[in-house]
Amino acid sequence: MANPITPRIARELIQHEGIVREAYRDSEDVWTWGIGVTNASGHEVHPRYKDNPQTLRFCLQVYLELLEQRYAVAVRAAFDGHALTEEQFGAALSFHYNTGGIGRAAWVRSWKAGKVAQAKAQILNWKKPPAVLPRRRKEQALFFDGTWSAGATATEWPVRKPSYKPDFANGIAIDIRDELEDLIKD
Repeated sequence: MANPITPRIARELIQHEGIVREAYRDSEDVWTWGIGVTNASGHEVHPRYKDNPQTLRFCLQVYLELLEQRYAVAVRAAFDGHALTEEQFGAALSFHYNTGGIGRAAWVRSWKAGKVAQAKAQILNWKKPPAVLPRRRKEQALFFDGTWSAGATATEWPVRKPSYKPDFANGIAIDIRDELEDLIKD
């Protein structure tokens, strides 16, 4: 298969998203779980995971299934006829996982037309909410310069209650390499 989801790509996205093993309200007050999964993905999050933490393995399994079945398909279609490196596919997948906008993104059309400098600038137009701009810059660096930002660990966040917001003061770094390697078999 062209452009498979590799452990390195999966880690890159997880580093942007973080891991929360039970349902929480994100910055837009949307119920979210695991690795940025919402009901809009087709996987029921709320009420299923409210006050119901899941194992790391299950969170990763659902994430990888959704990544392949819902998001990677759209990215491959958006770049049909154009070869992507692992870095480019990973950056585009991260962008689409976060925005859902790969099919309508001007930067994709510009890149496919050979207007690389224009595309590199346009990817940063997707900056709402403003807190997403650091992620967009990392996606830009990965797609256009081949610079990875993820390492072996991801941050796992607990949930504060009764607000059901992530407790950003108490995240812990966890090594996710072995679990991902086991789940993603080439």
